[in-house]
Amino acid sequence: MPRATDGDARDGDGPAPYDIPEERLPPGFIETLDNVQATPAVPHPSATVVLMREADDGAEVLLLRRNRATGFVPGAYVFPGGRVDAADGEDALAERWDGLTRGAAAARLGIAPDANPPAIAYYGAALREAVEETGLLAGAVAGRGPPRDDVLREAREALMGGGASFAAVLGSLGARLDGAAVEYIAHWVTPSVEPRRYDTRFFAARVPAGSRAVYDEREMTDAVWLTPHAALDRHRRGHLPMIFPTIRTLEDLCDFATVEELLAHYRARAIERVQPTIVRTATGVRLRVE
Repeated sequence: MPRATDGDARDGDGPAPYDIPEERLPPGFIETLDNVQATPAVPHPSATVVLMREADDGAEVLLLRRNRATGFVPGAYVFPGGRVDAADGEDALAERWDGLTRGAAAARLGIAPDANPPAIAYYGAALREAVEETGLLAGAVAGRGPPRDDVLREAREALMGGGASFAAVLGSLGARLDGAAVEYIAHWVTPSVEPRRYDTRFFAARVPAGSRAVYDEREMTDAVWLTPHAALDRHRRGHLPMIFPTIRTLEDLCDFATVEELLAHYRARAIERVQPTIVRTATGVRLRVE
C-alpha cells in the first residue's frame, strides 16, 4: 500500500518514518513545534468519524476543511469529530442504540466498564459530531422514514445552539442508532510535543449514496467527497493539506471497494493505540510510528 512519505530511510529495523514537506502541512503547524511546553498537555477524550457513501468510482469519504481561525490544525482537511461530552455516555443516548450495548462497546474499545467517559460515549460523540459538523445523520435508522431536510436542519440547530441533547434530537426525529452501520477503525493519541492533545477513537459510519454535507461555516470552509485514493493524490500534489492521522487513515481505507467490505473487515480486527513521535526537519516534519 502506498505511503505519504518523501523518503524511505529507515532507523534500524523499524518502520520507515513519514517525512511531510512544510507545504503539505496546515498553516501554522510548524510553528507549534517551536513552542513546546515543558510538561505535555493531557489528551482530551475525543471521537472522529469517517463518513462513507457509495459512488460510481467506489466508496467515498467526506473531508472538511477547518477554518483558518480555529485553534486546532487551521486550514487542514479533516474528518468530522470533537471532544466527548458527558451526555454522550448517558443512559438516554445509550438506550437509543440497536446492536450496541455498553458492555460490547467497552470490550471493542478495550476500555474498563466503569471508565469515565464510558466506551459507548465515544460512539455517541462520533455520530453527534457528524450531525453538528455536516448535517448528516450517520448510522441511524429513522422509524418514520428519512427526515426532511428542513426537519433535520431544525434538529441540528437545536443540538448545536438550543440546548437539546443528541438523545432528544434522535427522539424528535423518531430515529435510533444502528450499531451495524458504525465500526471502530483506529486509535490515535496526539504527539506529546503538541500544545493541544487528543486521545481519539476513529470510527467509520455509513451514510446513504448521494448524501450531501452542509458544513458548519463557523468551523469549516469546505467539504469534499473523494475516494481515499483521490484524496491522497490531491494531498501529494499539494492541494489538500492534512495531518498525519488523516493521511494514514486514508491509506488504510484504500483497499476497500465498498463501505460494507470495510465495515466487515474492521469488525474482525484488533485496533492498536498509536502515538507518533514528531520532530521538525529542514524541510518539514518527520513522524515515527513505533
